[in-house]
Amino acid sequence: MSVDISIRKALRDDDRHFDLDIAFASDARRIVMFGPSGAGKSLTLRAVAGLLLPDAGHVRVDGHTLYDAAAGVALPPRERGVAYVFQDYALFPHLTVAQNIAFSLNRGWFNPARRARDARVARLLDLFELGAVAGSYPARISGGQRQRVALARALVAEPRLVLLDEPFAALDPALRGRMRAELLALQQRLDLQLLVITHDPADVEALQGHTIEIRDGHVVA
Repeated sequence: MSVDISIRKALRDDDRHFDLDIAFASDARRIVMFGPSGAGKSLTLRAVAGLLLPDAGHVRVDGHTLYDAAAGVALPPRERGVAYVFQDYALFPHLTVAQNIAFSLNRGWFNPARRARDARVARLLDLFELGAVAGSYPARISGGQRQRVALARALVAEPRLVLLDEPFAALDPALRGRMRAELLALQQRLDLQLLVITHDPADVEALQGHTIEIRDGHVVA
C-alpha cells in the first residue's frame, strides 16, 4: 500500500504567516513524521483526513485519489477510508466503550444503541482486551484503555490508512513504553498501514518506520 502526498497551504492571520509545503511518497507500513511543535505535522495529517483543504497538490492512498486540486477532487472525510486518532483520543464521554467503538459504523447523528452489539465491535473488544470495560464510560477507564478504545474505534470501519496524532504524548512515561510495544504488535498482527506524527525521538526509535523529518512546514530529511 502506498501513500503519496504533495500539498501546499498558506495560512495567514494577524500575527503569523505559515506556509505548508509537504511532499513525500512511501510504501512503508509505518510512516513516522517527526519534528518540533508547530512544524506542520498536524496540518498535514488533517489534510490527509480531509479536515483541512490544501491550496494545491494531491493526496493519494493505495492508488485512490483523496484530493487533487488540478482535477477538482476533494473527497469528504467519511469517504476517504482514512481513520484519525486524535492526540486526546476525542472519546465521547456520554457513550460507553462499546458505543464509542461502534460510533463510526452509524450514519447520521444517532448514537449507537447501548445494548446492541455489532459483530465487528465484539471482535475489537476481544482483540483489544476491552470486554471487561465494554459498558464503562471513558472517565472510568485507564489512560492505556482509552488509547485502545480510540484505536479500536479507528479500526472498526476497516480503513486503508490510520493516522495517529502524537499517540503517546498524553501518557505517563511508564505507560508510554508499553503502549509503543502494543501498537507495534497490533500493527504487525493486523498488517495496518500507519502514519504517525511525533516530536519525541524515542517514538521514532521505537517505531522503526520510514521517518520523515519536518520543520517550518517543509520536509528536511
